[in-house]
Amino acid sequence: MKKVTLLLLFVLAFFSLGFTFYYPIDGYSRTGIKRLLPIQEKLLQEKENSRIRYGAFYSIEDIKLQLRSRKGDSASTLLKEDKALEELLRPLFPTSGYSAAVLDMTDPKNLLYADFRENVGYQPGSVGKIAVINALFDQLAKVCPDSFEERVHILKNKRVGAGFWGTGDHHTIPVYNAEKKNVLKRQVVATDTFSLYEWADHMLSVSNNGAASVIYREALLMKAFGRDYENLTQEEANAFFKETPRDSLTNLSYDVVNEPLRELGIDKDEWRLGGFFTNGPDKYISRKGGSIGTPVGLMKYMVNLEQGKVVDTSSSLEIKRLLYLTDRRIRYAASPSLDSAAVYFKSGSFYKCNRSLGTYCNDYAGNVFNYMNSVITVEHPNGRKYIVCLMTNVLSKNSAGAHMYLAGKIDQTLAEAAK
Repeated sequence: MKKVTLLLLFVLAFFSLGFTFYYPIDGYSRTGIKRLLPIQEKLLQEKENSRIRYGAFYSIEDIKLQLRSRKGDSASTLLKEDKALEELLRPLFPTSGYSAAVLDMTDPKNLLYADFRENVGYQPGSVGKIAVINALFDQLAKVCPDSFEERVHILKNKRVGAGFWGTGDHHTIPVYNAEKKNVLKRQVVATDTFSLYEWADHMLSVSNNGAASVIYREALLMKAFGRDYENLTQEEANAFFKETPRDSLTNLSYDVVNEPLRELGIDKDEWRLGGFFTNGPDKYISRKGGSIGTPVGLMKYMVNLEQGKVVDTSSSLEIKRLLYLTDRRIRYAASPSLDSAAVYFKSGSFYKCNRSLGTYCNDYAGNVFNYMNSVITVEHPNGRKYIVCLMTNVLSKNSAGAHMYLAGKIDQTLAEAAK
């Protein structure tokens, strides 16, 4: 109750001073993300929310880019191995099936970095959705090059439908009921219409694949229509996909998500996305090049984000806000050692079962391949800050527990190294 009371006092103080609240939790007025409303209401009523850890209640003022002072350096220049840190962390990782990159950025002037099998490629799964949100902000900057607030206006007010692009995923989304003032969890249906902000939130906060395909589609349309995108009608968008040759659409969709990564100095063999997250888009667009991710490629992205170099400083900060986890924490982020920390998180899994092999196989425990990946920035109240990119492929085992265990051990090791 104490944490809710303190936050309530903070909320009331800000309202009384006339501040406009942003998000995550207190950001409805800026973003229009409706799932935030019932959380705000519970806070104002001093009700506990057992789904949300203490670290999810940070103020918008606490969400900052941590490496802006190193903006003049390339990510590759900053990622120089620290032998002492590597020796401390290496015993935590098995020799096969695990790859990781760890950056302690507590002191931006003295970064400490270690990696393990960092160039091994993995199927990134839902971690690839970071490339989609990156593509969205890259194209928004081209649609509205002179005003970030115009980009925010589009994100909040441009409403688009799911269609067949957004269906076919078992992951649910939170849908707010204004009359009952509650949230219903359900799958995306073809008639769903949300703002770009809400689709982006569905993609990142609950990792909905349909939402990812919708945002991917909209980034592609921005690239195709440029400044005309804001007033683009659904009929015009449908005609574009029907009338444009498949190979042209395929190349366009590949470029829209991958070219921005190349511009950040991330090689195609370090991270690339080969297609949409649902099967509906196959009607018009083929997959190309396959998807791959490596710890070093993902780490380069996260470093660029903290530097403010992902599109521009405002875009980098907005993407970081969207990655700030204010929902139930899972896998790596579920570690109790991170409860009081702000976490900016995306995880992803991709697995395949073959029952004829005779080995254990289940959901998230494939026996053909079993990828589970975690990308996380951790910011503790005591000032300790670090990034971890962990990628695993351990057959016949749900690795969620292993990621959570490693989260605690890495956090403990970094704390001890700082003493």
